[in-house]
Amino acid sequence: MQSLPGPERTDAIDRLEARLCRKMGRTIETFRLIEPGDRIMVAMSGGKDSYALLTLLDRFRRRLPGPAVELIAFHLDQRQPGYDGEPLERWLENYGVEFRIHAQDTYSVVSEKVAEGRTYCSLCSRLRRGILYDQAEALGCSKIALGHHRDDAAETLLLNLFYSGQLKSMPPLLRSDDGRNVVIRPLMQCAEAEIATYAQGMGFPILPCNLCGSQEGLKRQRMKQMLSVLTQENDKVPGNIAAALANVRPSHLHQPELYQAWRDFRSVESDVVEA
Repeated sequence: MQSLPGPERTDAIDRLEARLCRKMGRTIETFRLIEPGDRIMVAMSGGKDSYALLTLLDRFRRRLPGPAVELIAFHLDQRQPGYDGEPLERWLENYGVEFRIHAQDTYSVVSEKVAEGRTYCSLCSRLRRGILYDQAEALGCSKIALGHHRDDAAETLLLNLFYSGQLKSMPPLLRSDDGRNVVIRPLMQCAEAEIATYAQGMGFPILPCNLCGSQEGLKRQRMKQMLSVLTQENDKVPGNIAAALANVRPSHLHQPELYQAWRDFRSVESDVVEA
C-alpha cells in the first residue's frame, strides 16, 4: 500500500480506523467470511462505504495467518450521465491494489425499461448484481465483498417489513441462488456515521451517484429519514435494531415451519442436556 495524497492522518482517525477494524473483524470471525487463500472482489461504487471497506479489508488481511488473502477492487462504469470515474481510478492506482474498471451501459437499459416517474433502483440493482457475479467468476474470485453497513441492514429490514410483508434484512454472508458466488458484508456491525467520519478524515474522492440521486422520495430514503427521527429521540435505536437481527425469538413469530423447526431444535437440545 502506497502513501496517498490527502489530509494528514490524525490520532482520532487512527483510533477510529482501529475501532472499525475490530468491529469488522468480529463480523468476519463470527460468520467465517474470509478463509486463507481467498481471492475477494471488493465492489467499489466510489462511495464512502466501498472506500472504507477496501481500506479496512486491506489492513485486516495483512494480519491473517496462512495463505495470503488477495483483494481485487472492481468498479462498474454504468455510463450514467455526468459520470467521471477518473478520481477513483487515480486513487486506486496510487493505492497500489489490483483493480479492474469495467464499462457496461446499464443506464440506457434502465431508462428505456422503467416508466417515467418510477425509480430505477430495483432494475439497476439487478443488472449491477448480475455483472458483478459474472465478473467475479471471470476474475477467479471466491467471494464478493460489499460495503453495506449496520444502517443499511436496518433500512432493509424496515423496507421489507413495510413494503414487502417479509421479515428479512441483509445477511453478512449469502450464497447466490445459482451457487456460483458468495457475497460477504464485513461492515455489518459498523455504523454509517463512523464510516462517514472515517471517509472524510481519509480524504476519499467520493463519486456522486447521478442516476439514483436525481430521484426524490425513494422508499429507502424515507426509511433513512424515519430512523434519523427515531435516533434523535433515542440514540440506542440503531444498535437495538442491529441487536434484534441477532436476537430472534421463533416462538413469538407466526411462521408455522419456523415455529416447528424451533420446537424440534429445543427438543433435541433438551435430549442432549439430559444425556
